[in-house]
Amino acid sequence: MNDSKISVRYSRALFQSALEKKILEEVNKDMIFIAEVCKIPETKEFLRSPIIVPSKKIDIFHKILGNNVEKITLSLIDLVVRNGRETFLPAIARVFIHETMAYNGITKSVLTTAIRPDTEIKERISKMISEVFKTKAELEEIIDPSIVGGFILHIDDYYIDASVRNKLNKIKKELIGSTIH
Repeated sequence: MNDSKISVRYSRALFQSALEKKILEEVNKDMIFIAEVCKIPETKEFLRSPIIVPSKKIDIFHKILGNNVEKITLSLIDLVVRNGRETFLPAIARVFIHETMAYNGITKSVLTTAIRPDTEIKERISKMISEVFKTKAELEEIIDPSIVGGFILHIDDYYIDASVRNKLNKIKKELIGSTIH
């Protein structure tokens, strides 16, 4: 079974259970927290360690998370660790968060600009995404001076590159292509 199928199966099971118990938002907060914790290098090392036995990993998770997460979240972690799938925990969290956003009608969008855009521009972009995709937009901002100007916008599977860097690269390719002929 490949990585994505494993992550999707666990996250969907948790999603359905959380939905049935009417604790979806609480479990989503848990998964956001777990996704952040899993980014810590020591946590990555801990999850991959073949030396630490599953029972010890479960014990450590219970001590760290304990009363800070829903019981259903802790149960999922127990199951994942017992099945030797703890390295998939970050992906399970990512898939769960994405499913929850989709369920709530929210589309995560990433706006990359060379400088921080003002509030009015961000609001106009969010409104445009909402109108075109018939969804609420959660806009994440990335500042990347290397794009020089313009913007790059990711919305689900859509990618719009209106950066100056991209335009300069196209001009460069055209110039190089015309000198070869």
